[in-house]
This record gives sequence, C-alpha cells and structure tokens, in this order.
Amino acid sequence: MSAHRTFEDLVAEGAAVPTEGWDFSWFEGRATEARPSWGYARSAARRLAGAEAVLDVQTGGGEVLDFALGRAEPARPVLVVATEGWPPNVAKATALLRPRGAVVVAAPDDAPLPFADEAFDLVLSRHPVRPRWDEIARVLRPGGTYFAQHVGPRSVFELVEYFLGPQPPEVREARDPERERADAEAAGLEVAGLRAERLRMEFRDIAAVVHFLRKVVWMVPGFTVEAYEPRLRALHERIEERGPFVAYSARHLFDVRKPERAPRA
Repeated sequence: MSAHRTFEDLVAEGAAVPTEGWDFSWFEGRATEARPSWGYARSAARRLAGAEAVLDVQTGGGEVLDFALGRAEPARPVLVVATEGWPPNVAKATALLRPRGAVVVAAPDDAPLPFADEAFDLVLSRHPVRPRWDEIARVLRPGGTYFAQHVGPRSVFELVEYFLGPQPPEVREARDPERERADAEAAGLEVAGLRAERLRMEFRDIAAVVHFLRKVVWMVPGFTVEAYEPRLRALHERIEERGPFVAYSARHLFDVRKPERAPRA
C-alpha cells in the first residue's frame, strides 16, 4: 500500500480516517491480526439462540452484536439491550442495531449498569474497558451466563513501548486473566471456562499505525501525529527498510456462570 508514497501522504491518510465503531475493514491490505481460535462472534451467536434476555456491555458500534444476532436468527432472544459510553458509537450502534430490534443505552463504561437486578440470562461483552464483576453478577439471573472476550496483558506492547518506552510492571500485568478470574469469583460468580491466546499482528505502513493509535485510544494516551512525529517518521523508515512491524495482541475468553439460587429450607 505504501509503495512510492511519502511519509507525509501516509500519515495524512491515517489521520483522516473516521474512528467511530469497531469496523476494522479499512486495515485490509495494510495491517493484519490473527483471530482467536474460539471465534467469539460465532460463539456468541450460538449463546444468543438459547437466551431470552440479553445485554451486550460496551457494544462499540454494535458490529459484533449485529453479526451475532444475524447468525442467531430466527432463534433470537425476546429482549436485546446494549450499552455504550462513547457518543459517536452510541449513534452508530443505534442505527445498526435498531433493525434487529435491539435497544442501545448510553452509559459510561465505569458506571453501574442502568438495569434492574436479575434482568438478563445472558450478558455479553467484547473487549470491555474494565469488567464490573459486581454489576455483572447483579444483573444476571441465577443460572445466567457472562460470555465475553477480554483484552489480555501486554497486548500490542511492542507498539506501545516503541512510543512510550518500557512500562512499569503494574501496567504490563494489568488485565491479567487469573486476576480477573479471582475478581469474578469474589463477586460470587463461577468461572466455567477461561482460555487465553497471544496473536500475531503486522503493521505494513505508517498510515495503519496512525489510524490504529487514533482508534484504540488507550494504547498511547493522548496520541497525536504532531506529538509523535519523530517516532512515526523513524518507524516509517524502519517499515520501508525491513518490512512490517510485528506485535502481539492478547485475548482471553470468559465463560462465567451465576449460581442457581439455593432452595429455601
């Protein structure tokens, strides 16, 4: 994609691409990421087919839920609700999911979920910023399931540390799946399954790097082209000379159950 194109042209392109939603089709041909073996969206579709009331937490632009609902039909839940905290994504998800009969509720990522106790028998989430296990436990019905794909520790840290330098242990080990398991169990949930994988990523031009860092804003907080121009230029030259910049994402899959209510004596 970058043959015979200048650093300035590529950076301008990466800086101009809209960042709303979680559609990554723009990266086709200029960046790749291996996908987890479990196929989260397809697996979520199978869960949807057996559910009655479903909540998708931090749905982004609604793309993953839309795909899963399409695969689940006609055996789809009676009630489907999604939350999202970023206003541009709320609008995008609403437009995408309304034809599916799903309702999108604007809710900050770190706030309590705006729903009644035991409202859902299935809670989904793909890449939540930080799981609120207490709230997940509260809104799940006894016997209900939380099925989610989380971002793991040191995800894409080859790129993060290229721009920010070595990160302290508490940052590198954040999002540890075993720590999240312990937090889920402390909230009274049972972890029926937990799988983790590290997956190869390639950035084939500097436009892909710029767009990625603008879209996934927590990777390099406060990223702008102007602030990081020298590092971007050096990385552009490295890619031109050596080929794609390689990094590794981390993903883990949670299958969590809320215990059935104990029968009264």
